[in-house]
Amino acid sequence: MDVTSTYKFARISARKARDVAREIQGLPVSDALDILNFTPRKGAELFSKTMKTALADAENNFELSVDGLFVKSAVVGEGPTFKRFKARARGSAASIRKRTSHLTVVLSNEGGPEEKAPRAPKGAKVAKTAPVKEEAPAKAEPKAKKEKSPSEGARVDEARGMVYDSAPAEVDNLEAISGVDAVLAEKLNSIGVYRFEQIANWTERNVQEFDELLSFKGRIEREEWVEQAKALHEEKYGK
Repeated sequence: MDVTSTYKFARISARKARDVAREIQGLPVSDALDILNFTPRKGAELFSKTMKTALADAENNFELSVDGLFVKSAVVGEGPTFKRFKARARGSAASIRKRTSHLTVVLSNEGGPEEKAPRAPKGAKVAKTAPVKEEAPAKAEPKAKKEKSPSEGARVDEARGMVYDSAPAEVDNLEAISGVDAVLAEKLNSIGVYRFEQIANWTERNVQEFDELLSFKGRIEREEWVEQAKALHEEKYGK
């Protein structure tokens, strides 16, 4: 059974919160709380509050044993951005963006790592799976899934196109694009861009959004990025 808790409009940027979310995902609740308690970051404190709310829900409302729960998922969604400004020289002003995010923690007592481990040694269960291996359709399904692996975990954002919440299994070297140094590559990764395919599919709206997020408007011709990303993607994957 899954128990969900959400912290809405947390005063933290999604990028900073995702660094903490990656550390606790898939861990037993006790281990996850230990990591959050000893992590000196604001995101850890916010996720700790959210997880404790989910634990109280599971124990009091659903009568689940806390010892058998693990963190099934820890997701960070982007909330509204508050726009402020700071006075600068000669009567000018600099914009300040105060980010917010929505933190969601899902706890579960089904399908965790503790349940999967004891199944292999049991001889009776291994014998039951033998006839399934003889069936041809059972082998064909995993192969189809492996072909789609590069886009697993990706989501589509109207403003940013295809972005990842966390690094995919296969990551491209974005520094191969002219004008992208190590600093820009790290910034792109922090926003969820890891592959040539993502940049190759940028629209004008995506370009404007990334210009504002990365704060280097006018530094590089974005059309050149898109064309180079298409060429690099075709060269590497042949698509």
